[in-house]
Amino acid sequence: MSKLWGGRFTKQTNHLVEEYTASINFDKALAEEDIQGSLAHVTMLGKCGILPAEDVETIKEGLITVLHKIRAGEVEFSVSDEDIHMNIEKNLIETIGPVGGKLHTGRSRNDQVATDMHLYLRERVVGFVGMLHALQEALIGQAKDNLDTIVPGYTHLQRAQPILFAHHLMAYVSMFQRDAERLMDSYKRINVLPLGAGALAGTTFPIDRHFVAEQLGFDGVYENSLDAVSDRDFIVEFLAAASLIMTHLSRLSEELVLWSSTEFGFVELDDAFCTGSSIMPQKKNPDVPELVRGKTGRVYGNLIGLLTVLKSLPLAYNKDMQEDKEGMFDTVATLEGALQLFAPMIATMKVNKDRMRQAVNQDFSNATDIADFLVGEGLPFRQAHEVIGKTVLYCIQNGKYLLDLTIDEFRQFSPLFDERIYDVLQPEAVVNARNVYGGTASGQVAEAIGRSEKVLEITEQWITNRG
Repeated sequence: MSKLWGGRFTKQTNHLVEEYTASINFDKALAEEDIQGSLAHVTMLGKCGILPAEDVETIKEGLITVLHKIRAGEVEFSVSDEDIHMNIEKNLIETIGPVGGKLHTGRSRNDQVATDMHLYLRERVVGFVGMLHALQEALIGQAKDNLDTIVPGYTHLQRAQPILFAHHLMAYVSMFQRDAERLMDSYKRINVLPLGAGALAGTTFPIDRHFVAEQLGFDGVYENSLDAVSDRDFIVEFLAAASLIMTHLSRLSEELVLWSSTEFGFVELDDAFCTGSSIMPQKKNPDVPELVRGKTGRVYGNLIGLLTVLKSLPLAYNKDMQEDKEGMFDTVATLEGALQLFAPMIATMKVNKDRMRQAVNQDFSNATDIADFLVGEGLPFRQAHEVIGKTVLYCIQNGKYLLDLTIDEFRQFSPLFDERIYDVLQPEAVVNARNVYGGTASGQVAEAIGRSEKVLEITEQWITNRG
């Protein structure tokens, strides 16, 4: 069969041009969405009296037949037919005859492909919110099991102040909640229908765009036909949200790599999520978090790539915009792979509470509380800071920790010290002294868990309503 658009041309397309300009090798991933949009479109053409009812039914039956063939792997996509739209239309015509050519009435590939991508991303965004929800539940589960587990908190990767391990995990619950909210907000801009904009200016046929939107479950239609076919903001927004999700996964990955090392020994990842060495039999490598950390870069690259493609493009559609899909597909696959693994990996992670406690007992992360004690006794904070700095230096020089000092040793640095200092320095006291909203005190962390669980209930309802 000749090109469906070949009437204007007197020569066959150079085969190198065909290969270079074709997108079927990657946009075939939109086959289901393309047929879904076509079914709604042809139904509308019948409703508006643009096509006779018998043609509409024939086309719909043909589209369903083509869909079944695609699902069964019986359709061989052709580069000579350029893209998924032309491949499906060609297969439709081969299935039902020339009447299949009427399907394209009142639309262009420009608004058709935009519709396909809106449908594609809409489903994926709901799925990713669900995956984030599962990861948050896994983190909360570990947090509940570790409300009495104290671990060093770090700044600059140096031990800073003792915190609950549950508090540390809940920080990631907050990060992933922001990620979920970004995706849920982006859904509003994804769930808008471009179909009916035609190539750029609309169509002369009396179509009903709002009917198509209703058929496909869109909340509305694009107000401007030029914007409808040239807008890729919704993909950029998804890629930006995905980049932030990968940022947070990468940060957590780095900590899992550190925590599971012999040097830290804070956690052990389940064997199902680790691999071994081909030469060193003792090795247990945290390959999943390492790969997630590494794959973060490709998601960033997809975002920057699309932003660069869109930069300086005049209205409306340009062939450059064919480059919007591969990065989107790659990001979807990369993010899906990471999120599917992370929830069960966190849920099965073993926490070495004793090792964490040992680390807390063998550092100076309770030093700030001594300064606070002296401030409570009337000493200005800057002077208290200097006193504790000298006290810590003394400990380092003498191979001791703060709780190892006698009261006489404490009083070398300030007469304000008394026996109460030993209670102040206990890790539990240090943690629970930070009893402010959002702090690491056990009561505050328990309340934070409760608040997060209520938020997750709302998220779950959002997913159900759009599932």
